[in-house]
Amino acid sequence: MTIYLDVVLIENLIMNYIILYATGIILKINIKHIRLIIASLLGAIYSIIAYMSVLEIYSSIILKIILSVVIVYISYNPQNVKQLWKHILIFYMTSFVFGGAAFALIYVVKPQEIFMKNGLFLGTYPLKTILLGAIIAFFVIITSFKIVKSKISKKDMFCIVKVKINNKEIETKVMIDTGNLLKEPISNTPVIVLEHTLLYDCIPKEILNNLENILGGDFNGVSEEVKNQYISKLKVIPFSSLGKQNGMLMGIKPEYIIIKNEDNEKKINNVIIGIYNKSLTKRGEYRGLIGMELL
Repeated sequence: MTIYLDVVLIENLIMNYIILYATGIILKINIKHIRLIIASLLGAIYSIIAYMSVLEIYSSIILKIILSVVIVYISYNPQNVKQLWKHILIFYMTSFVFGGAAFALIYVVKPQEIFMKNGLFLGTYPLKTILLGAIIAFFVIITSFKIVKSKISKKDMFCIVKVKINNKEIETKVMIDTGNLLKEPISNTPVIVLEHTLLYDCIPKEILNNLENILGGDFNGVSEEVKNQYISKLKVIPFSSLGKQNGMLMGIKPEYIIIKNEDNEKKINNVIIGIYNKSLTKRGEYRGLIGMELL
């Protein structure tokens, strides 16, 4: 059976591109097609070298992992190591789905001229089959993610949080905010954001009603006794949000918080309350924000 390397190169290039494109859609990042083409070409060239067995090192699992890292980095340009590993994980998960679809299609079609060399399935007809499997897998995985996303009900977006500060407890409904990655910069402690009016029974109003002034170092309106009591307890938390790139929140450490979600309860001691001096919603649907890390 004759194998044409240019055909293998082109088909691997297209298949790699489809996988990388699907991964980018799942990650919801800005896809740059020239980057995907370069990364896909690198993977396709590797396939040719592996098939030709030019060097034994090309069959090394370590080299394959390094190649995956390089391909992902070229494709998506992650900004840090954590983001890089997240992209690699999604890339591998997507690749496994694509591979499974290709194998399933081969099993159904049952082509005669097929063989495997250095981890590559080769043949005149099977390569077209694998490519078709990649296209099918693309639509399967994208459709699956859309279905899962549409099934997330509104109740999954909220939970109840009980907070204890100064031996007093309050309980409120908070929204689960996937974009809430706030941490107290010195201790790296995660932050849950609550409206300041919620804390009137736990913290003196003269503190809560003068948050902006206190952030600027102005304690006018705060008695000397309260100032001395709280000045060491209050923390400053920098944050960025839409329309406000260099914001500041006043924070305080509670004794604990308890997160109630359906039938489960989770008690957390190491957390900071970020005090928001406005209302989060007009109708009071929820009065706090909590990040996924705390859940």
